[in-house]
Amino acid sequence: MIDKVGDSAGKIFQYLEKNGEVSVLKLKTGLKLSSSLVCMGIGWLAREDKLNIKDAKKDVKVSLK
Repeated sequence: MIDKVGDSAGKIFQYLEKNGEVSVLKLKTGLKLSSSLVCMGIGWLAREDKLNIKDAKKDVKVSLK
């Protein structure tokens, strides 16, 4: 499972490099990942201090630092 989380984190990083700031929902849809893997991947990248996380009105937005 750790491999899946690491792979998801890599996909999220690449997606954000290409698309800039996006909502978590758009990230999930764009990458076709489960909610769990998106959340774990975001957590992985946040722990490595690679993300900006912003609370939006209806969703959370993420971007690379």
